[in-house]
Amino acid sequence: MKLSYEQVRHIAWLARLGLSEEEVEKFSLQLSNILENFEILKEVDTADVPPATHTIPLQNVIRKDDVAESYPQAEILLNAPKQEGDCFKVQAILE
Repeated sequence: MKLSYEQVRHIAWLARLGLSEEEVEKFSLQLSNILENFEILKEVDTADVPPATHTIPLQNVIRKDDVAESYPQAEILLNAPKQEGDCFKVQAILE
């Protein structure tokens, strides 16, 4: 499928791209080539191919999280220079 000059300009306008005349010619050839490859792929019979999310089998390799005991909140607040209720009180940095 060959894209015309106007079609490439329209695609560029939709993508909010400012293209020079040389870029329009360059992208016209490249986009046309991509579309021709899709036309070839349409001819492949995929009726017996099951849908898959990956082409190779994957397994989860993430390690299990080690949950550590946390310090009690009251003990942590003992280190605060200033506190307000159950929170650290800090100097405001925004005006």
